Formats: sequence, C-alpha cells, structure tokens
Amino acid sequence: MNRRQFLTASSLAGLTTLGGCSGTHYDAELLNVSYDPTRELYRNLNRLFTDHFFALSGKRVRVRQSHGGSGSQARSVIDGIPADVVTLAMWTDVDNIRSRSLIASDWEKGPGGRGSLPYHSTIVFVVRQGNPFGIQDWEDLLKPGVKIITANPKTGGGAKLNMLGAWGAVRMAGGTANDAREFITEMYRRVPVLDTGARGATVTFARKNIGDVHLTWENEAWLEKRELKDAVEIVYPKRWSIRAEPHVALVEANVDKKGTRAAAEAYLKFLYTETAQEVIAETYFRPSHEKVAKDNEKRFRLLELFRATDPKLELGDDWNEIQNRFFSEGGIFDEIYQSSR
Repeated sequence: MNRRQFLTASSLAGLTTLGGCSGTHYDAELLNVSYDPTRELYRNLNRLFTDHFFALSGKRVRVRQSHGGSGSQARSVIDGIPADVVTLAMWTDVDNIRSRSLIASDWEKGPGGRGSLPYHSTIVFVVRQGNPFGIQDWEDLLKPGVKIITANPKTGGGAKLNMLGAWGAVRMAGGTANDAREFITEMYRRVPVLDTGARGATVTFARKNIGDVHLTWENEAWLEKRELKDAVEIVYPKRWSIRAEPHVALVEANVDKKGTRAAAEAYLKFLYTETAQEVIAETYFRPSHEKVAKDNEKRFRLLELFRATDPKLELGDDWNEIQNRFFSEGGIFDEIYQSSR
C-alpha cells in the first residue's frame, strides 16, 4: 500500500470487519467502538483474539470495528449503535455512556477485576524533514510562522490531550494559569483547520501537506514515520508531556440484549494477556503488563508524564470538572478559539 492508498484508507471511519473469513459461520459477533488511531492496533489484536477464543471455547467469533473521534463515538453508542465493548480515548467518554445506564457503575474494575487501562500513551510532535522551525519543546510551537495541526477537542480525545498537554506544560514550567491560557489562545491562532478526529488530522498534515508541526498520539506519530519515512521526524518534548489513559469497558446493556457477554468479557480480558500486550507495545502504545513493558522499554522515550488531574496544574479536581470547564458549551476552548479567530 503506497502513501496515498494508506492515508486514504486510514481516513475512513465507519465499520470494518476484522477476524475470520467470509463464508464462515460465527457463534458470536462483537462490535468494538473505538477512537481514531487504533485501527492498526485492533486489526492485529482481533485476529489473534479469534484464535484465542476458539481455543478457549471452541466457538468462532467475529469482531467488527468502528472508529472516529472519541467524543463522537461515545455519542454514537448513547444514540444506539450496538457496541459490545468500547475502547475510547477519554475516561469522560466512557463514563458518559455509563451515565445513560449502558455501562455498569463499577466499570473501571473491568471483567475479572483486570481494570480498564490495558495501556497508556502520550502526546508528541511530528515535524517536516529537517525540522525547519527547530521544534524541540512545547514553547517552540509559538515560534514565528509555525502552523500547527491538531483535531477539534470538542470531538476528539487526543485533541483534548493536545490542549491540556500544552496548558500543563506551561504550568509545569512555572507559568501561571493566565500564562497557560495565553499560550493556548495563541496556539489555536496557528491552527488552519480543525479535523474531527486524530486520523483526520494525520491526513491533513501528511497527505494534504498542511502545517509545520502535528500534535498527535505517540503511536500515530510512529505510524506517520513508518509510512512517510524521511519526509517527517518525530520530536519528543524535552521533559514533560501529558499522560493519556484510554479506557475500555463492557457495554452491559448491549451484551445482555445480544447474548454476547461471554465473548465480550473474554475480549477485554484478552487485552491484558502477554500476547496482546506485545502487540500493544509493537504498535507504540505503552503496555500495562510489567514484563512486556520492561522488555520494550527501549522502544519508548522516558518522559515525565503528568495527569490532567494533577492538583499542581489546577485544571480541575477530576475529569468531569475538566470536561465541563474546558470543553462544554461556552467553556474555555470555545472562549479562546473564538478570540483566536
């Protein structure tokens, strides 16, 4: 697949079927509703899971995928898309589904008490060949003439992390809340287009050749590097970036209605197996499995990853407060984006 073919295919959301062959009888069919940059990850994991589940149960399962901006995906589940599991970018997106009684109140425990965080990630920068603007850290995003590509934080989880990462980097370096607000206001003045999700922003930067620096997930940056080779470079912030914690959960209301609980629970448990965790690491998501993380530590740059809920940042006491303060109608993003136009 060449560059144009890859980026065109990757930009498509919607449903794809992964695992199994056409004409095969399936005992169960699962739908995993996920966020934008996990297409490659779950394409690999789903194929492994079908074999894993057959070995466990003697039953054949097919897994379908839906991808898009994390917030938009959460709304699609609330609106009725029959997801068996969700694997979304933000805690708030999963908990929003929980608030509609579709997910159990104790969803963070996960099936079998394995938790809801099979991996974590962070935000890095992708720049053009030779790094012509000398981007080395967050502060360099505001160098004269730099155009920034990021998605819309109202719809994309990674885009929320881009904005909060920039805010947090200012605060971690000793800046005030007002300094941070001024920084992100100027940052969005340099954003020529807001795509709805992370993969759309990748296409804008890589295929449409718009912008000088792309703020994106670590795994998405390595995907761009693999596909575009020397045309782009990955820049890790010198010291700080935000810790991204994509959560997974069983959509209880749907699995009971569809009779897929056993397969769906097995699917989420599979994500924590050593086999799955190796795939997670190879795809540049940071694994939760201690041994796999140790074996792959050279793959990942050592950074100080701050959480958005860190009291030092004063973003909010919890994710619900952060969501309401920054991304709700009339929140900080709406205020600064309007003033930056």
